[in-house]
Amino acid sequence: VDMSGNTGALEIAKGATTAAVAPIGTLRANTTTNRMEVYTSTSWRALKEGGNVLPDLAVDYLLVAGGGAGGNSYGASGSGGGAGEFLYKTAQSLANGVQYNITIGAGSICAASPNSPSPNGGDSTFNSDTTNGGGGGVNAEALPNPGISGGSGSGGLFNGTGGSSLKTAGGLGNSGGAGGPVSGRYTGGGGGGASTAGGAGASTLAGNGGDGESNSITGTAVIYSAGGGGGNYGVNPTAQGGSSGIGGNASITGVPATPTNYGCGGAGGSYNGPLTIAYQGGNASDGVVILKYPNIYQINFTVGASPAFSSSNATVGTDTVTTIIAGSGTITFSLV
Repeated sequence: VDMSGNTGALEIAKGATTAAVAPIGTLRANTTTNRMEVYTSTSWRALKEGGNVLPDLAVDYLLVAGGGAGGNSYGASGSGGGAGEFLYKTAQSLANGVQYNITIGAGSICAASPNSPSPNGGDSTFNSDTTNGGGGGVNAEALPNPGISGGSGSGGLFNGTGGSSLKTAGGLGNSGGAGGPVSGRYTGGGGGGASTAGGAGASTLAGNGGDGESNSITGTAVIYSAGGGGGNYGVNPTAQGGSSGIGGNASITGVPATPTNYGCGGAGGSYNGPLTIAYQGGNASDGVVILKYPNIYQINFTVGASPAFSSSNATVGTDTVTTIIAGSGTITFSLV
């Protein structure tokens, strides 16, 4: 097309983001990203000013599911909740302007019913990956009482086996610990963690939670996905959460506190013999999705997502790190 004598403009094809195949070198205007694109051998690529093709969008991401709450202590004691599954991937090739589904799994709340296990934590998803929520802790209403399977399994009671891990390919999770003997102090097994299994209950001591996994995607080493400690009966020492108390810690004097690190299991409830008080188990902590990507890009969140997204950004070298702690919907990447 010769437009050398025309002082107007040449209008070219335009439209929303598409995966349609076109001849190599074809140009179009993307109305979703407001960028010019050229079709290479396999896909549409955005152009920089001057016509240079942008490099691929390489993203590191950490995907953690919600932890499982500890079991309540009605009847004796509750077992520790399992940690949410942990998954970390690096240099994943994503695309500018493409929608990616994302969900942050919530930590579960201890079941108030005296004959129900606590629910599992919520699953977290991003790209094509899903991590499974931690198994909810159990109580003493059955003999034996096995733990519940999840990203990491919850502990068992009364010689019941710990719940197994339902981790996906590449994900981290472990089984919960077995419950203590019926003839002892009805001790609960600890919930499994991302790195190790939950501890088994003994005659007088409940099992500790399994250890979590350390990761430095944010620029600082943080432990994720530690299991909750098992509950106890009487006045015996109480079990720790995994990773020296990062997971939920059991208590003989009240309801266990909710862990603060992401994806951790809640502690099992304990029965205070002298006060004849049966405490509920501790709630679990929520999951998280953390994305690390070149700072020439930004993330755009779905408008009206339900539940709404909650996120924060930080700079690590030449990268942006976005930590998303709540929400479900879609995101896209675009140039800043």
